[in-house]
Amino acid sequence: MRINAVVGVIGLTVFSGISYAEEHKVLSDETINEQRQTLAGNTDGKGFGPQSPRDIDLKFGRNMRTFGEAPVSAQMNLCNIHFHKNAEHKGGEFTQYAGDGDGEGYQTGYLYSGKLTAQELKPIKGRSVCNSKHSQVFPGDTIEVHYVYSSAQVQPGATLGACISEAIKNPQLRVEAQVYVVVNDDKALNFNALTAHDVRNGHYQATDIPNNTGTPVTYAGSTTGPSYNEKASPFQVTWNVRPKVAKVDIQSVGDWCDSQNIYKEDHAHGVRNLITNPDLLSKISN
Repeated sequence: MRINAVVGVIGLTVFSGISYAEEHKVLSDETINEQRQTLAGNTDGKGFGPQSPRDIDLKFGRNMRTFGEAPVSAQMNLCNIHFHKNAEHKGGEFTQYAGDGDGEGYQTGYLYSGKLTAQELKPIKGRSVCNSKHSQVFPGDTIEVHYVYSSAQVQPGATLGACISEAIKNPQLRVEAQVYVVVNDDKALNFNALTAHDVRNGHYQATDIPNNTGTPVTYAGSTTGPSYNEKASPFQVTWNVRPKVAKVDIQSVGDWCDSQNIYKEDHAHGVRNLITNPDLLSKISN
């Protein structure tokens, strides 16, 4: 989840008869390690707050910067929805590492660790949806959807700039994060329904976030996205990350990307490297 910007992969290591390594450029561990070292050097002693994404199964963190937890999302306004290819966070049912990718946030992150049927993995016409210069979404891919909420008086819109207003430039932010695995099954969840919104009790709300994917892990963190691989995000975010994965119909994801959705989203975004430095992590209390 990135501020001031617009703005996952296979559940198995093979899809459509093509191996992951054959389909994507994959770098060595050295690139990611160098980026982590650069991030550590650029943040050492400078007072940055806790960062995201993280392993939600690990509670330890020693970042001492604190900020008030954002209100529950029902008391805030939905301001943006976007998604990343592969899970930015690790934990729960998304623990399989996708690899180091291209070093720019693509083909990295974490994958659904469960099993899928041959039908769910069956190739679709055109092979993929939500195609962009850097990524495509295939049956079996994992995506992490970020439902972003703001304490400002705003309404859903394009980019995370929709989360601030002329009246409040530093609103509290909360992200409800849900990881999905994209399957070739029209009986799976419909992405258009999952991204629907309405006004409830005076606040814009996403109306169909799954409520059966486990108790969310709440922690203090930051905005994400690959632009922060070597520098810290200065934006404070309260995160709710659900540990279980839900299945979503790939055709509905493609329809959403092809539609005139109010978020002007048409592709999957890259991911930020998992934050592993304890100095950049908050302690998880729940």
